[in-house]
Order: sequence, then C-alpha cells, then structure tokens
Amino acid sequence: MGEKQNQPFQLSFNPSLKVDFQGSRVTSDSGLLLVRELDERLGLSALIGENILDGRRGKNTQLPLPDLLRQSIYSRLAGYEDLNDAERLSQDPTFRLICSEKIWERGAALPSHLHWFETEVLSQAENLDGLRRINRELIAKAEAMDSPQRVVLDMDSTEIPVYGEQEHSAYNGHFESTCYHPLLLFNGEGDCLGAKLRPGNVHSAKDWEEVLLPEIERQQGLGKEVVFRAHAAFAKPEIYEALEEWGVKYAIRIPANDSLERDIAELLTRPVGRPSHKPVVWYKGFLYQAASWKTARRVVAKVEFHAGELFPRVGFIVTNLETPSRVVVRFYNKRGAAEQWIKESKQAVKMTRLSCHRFGSNQVRLELSLLAYNLGNLWRRLGLPRGIENWSLTSLQQRLVETGGRLVKHARYYWLPLTEGHLNRRRFGAMLGRISLLPVPTG
Repeated sequence: MGEKQNQPFQLSFNPSLKVDFQGSRVTSDSGLLLVRELDERLGLSALIGENILDGRRGKNTQLPLPDLLRQSIYSRLAGYEDLNDAERLSQDPTFRLICSEKIWERGAALPSHLHWFETEVLSQAENLDGLRRINRELIAKAEAMDSPQRVVLDMDSTEIPVYGEQEHSAYNGHFESTCYHPLLLFNGEGDCLGAKLRPGNVHSAKDWEEVLLPEIERQQGLGKEVVFRAHAAFAKPEIYEALEEWGVKYAIRIPANDSLERDIAELLTRPVGRPSHKPVVWYKGFLYQAASWKTARRVVAKVEFHAGELFPRVGFIVTNLETPSRVVVRFYNKRGAAEQWIKESKQAVKMTRLSCHRFGSNQVRLELSLLAYNLGNLWRRLGLPRGIENWSLTSLQQRLVETGGRLVKHARYYWLPLTEGHLNRRRFGAMLGRISLLPVPTG
C-alpha cells in the first residue's frame, strides 16, 4: 500500500502522461543562486562570523548561524512575508543550496527555529549592533570597488503601519495611522546606509544626528566630499549648524512664509498676455535669516506658473552650495529617488512586515529587510548586464528570482536544470561573468 501511494498518477485521457508530486526537488526561486554567488564575493560569511555572537550549546548548534541569517535575508529578498512560508522553504532546493553543505540533505530551518533565531538571538543588543555593522560593511565592499570622491546622502522617514497592541506603536497625525516611524539614510547609489526604528508619534527629524553624523565622519575619513539633501521636516537650525561645522554642503527645503514671499514679490506676479501652455519658471537666490537662525543663509526660490492655475507654485531651498539657482533646484529634485527606494523596500522585501509585539524584535526585522534590500540593490549595481541594470527590485523578483528549476542529485554533484524565460542562458552567463570579475574576499 505504501509503495503504491508513492507511484505517479496516470490519467485516462492520455495513458502516456504520468503525474507525480516531488516538491522537495522543485524550486521556483533559482535566481537567488546568482545573489548567493555575489554575497560570496562580498564576504558575507566572514562578516556574519565577525559580528554575530553564537551563544548556543549542544544540539542547538546543528544549524549554523550564517545559514539561519541567510535564510532570513533570502526569503525576504524573494518576496516572502514574515515566516509564513518558512516550512515550505525549508525543503526548497534553492534555500537548501544557498546554505552550507550541512543543510543540503537535512533541509533549512523550520518556522519555530527561525522565529527563535530572529526574536531571541538577533534581538540581543550586541547582535542587533552586529546586524547594522554587517549592513554597512557589505556596502563598504562595493564602495571600495567604485569609490567616487563626492557622496550624496539623502535622509527621509516613512510610515510602517502596525496592527494590534505592538510595543511603542502610536498614532501619527500626518500619516493618519497607527504606525512605526523609521528614519532612513541612503547614498546616491540607492544603498540604505543606516536606519533607526522609532515610535510612531515622533517628529520626522528626531535622532537625525545618531544616523547621519557617523556616516559623515566615515565618508570624510575616506577623504570624500559629502553633500546632504532632505525635505522640509529637516529644516532645523541645529541641522544646518552641524552640517556647516562638519564642512558638508546641503540643500534642504524650507516651508514658505510671509517673509520669504516678500523677498520674491516681483516673481509672484503672473506674466502679462496669453498664458503659455508650457510652464513659466523663474529662479532667485537671496540671503535670508529666520528669527531662530544665528546667521543669514542662502535661500533659492523656484516659482512656476502653470496654464489653468490661478496661483503660482512656490518652493524654497536653504543651501550653502555655490552653484547657480537652477542647478541647486535640479540637484534637490533628485531627492525623489530616495522616496522610490523606500517604496521599493516596502514592496519588494516587505519592510512593512513588523508583526512582533516587542519593539526590539521589530528592530531586528527592519534590519533584516534592509540587508535583503541592499543585497538586491548590490546585485542590481554589480551583477546585472546592460539593458536590465535599471530594473526595479520587484521586476528582479518576478523576472529573475522566480525561475523554476528541478534538482537532480548525482553521486558527486548536484544538477539543477532551469526553465528559460527572462532568465536565460545568455543573461545567466553574463551575470555570472560580471560577478566573477569582482575581487575575491581576503581572510
């Protein structure tokens, strides 16, 4: 009876067709193997060993920490939410093969083990700090390969809605939801250099110095020029003063007020004659000193008249850049890329899935999501061939990661035939070739 249950099914309409269920041999996420090749070149295993403390004893050590951490990161990179799919993924060929040889036969961690790892082991203060160091050092590996002398830093905050009685969650009037309110820092390449999870009711700029100043010190220590951009929530005198003290150039939007509008009164009058279908745009730079400022600073105004609109659109930017006003505005407008990166992290690696009750456990899950996001972004930067290098992370998941394959075990090696779609032989070879040109990690 048992043998008969394991035999394939035969269908009457086609006697030559046999149907079988071999889920442990079939995978739908074969594209992750390319990311695994990249993380090997970036030395992720060594970073995990240096920064995550393993206090386990006895049989608890059967699953190595690097395997557990990779399973947490790669499941997010593949788009799986939380630990809901961990039981199935524990036997998935891709998730077994991206881990160490010890996991190939026995399978990856089950949900209970992975939950304990994320909420108990990684939530310890030294391991949470270790996760942050791994994230930053992973990006540093890529920076060492292509190191521009000018670094642009974009700071922003976002909303992560929560449900139920989660520790430190609070109602935020701006977002009109009960949420967490994390602070994020990006560089011009889309890498998330740092993040801090905060209660939902804090101001957007709270704890800015904790995230921003160490990164400025790090970049200037490498001899790089640092430029900073942020929206109007970061228009605070203490931020201007700190940036000026560190010798950092900046462009920060400031809210409009009557005094600023008086300084550009001549630009607020609609042009005489028939309105143009093309927007009429004027710029003006001038010195301005608010009551809370210790000194006057340069402010750049942009005034736009649009057809069919009665009043002009007016924006003000405070800056210490010495470029023309039009160039300052154009530089500031590129800050919108940071908003797109935040959107990617929410949609692709499920950064919004902070479902633990304890605040510390949710901090861990935020860091794991950022590690997954950065690993995907580094894949995009360092591994993708020309023509697809600008794909979003969601597109990478749907077109490259989600590639089917069937694992076949031979006596001395594994064989993984893949389906050919967006990820075909030519692209796979091109990505593998680019990754192989990266420096081999030392140590």
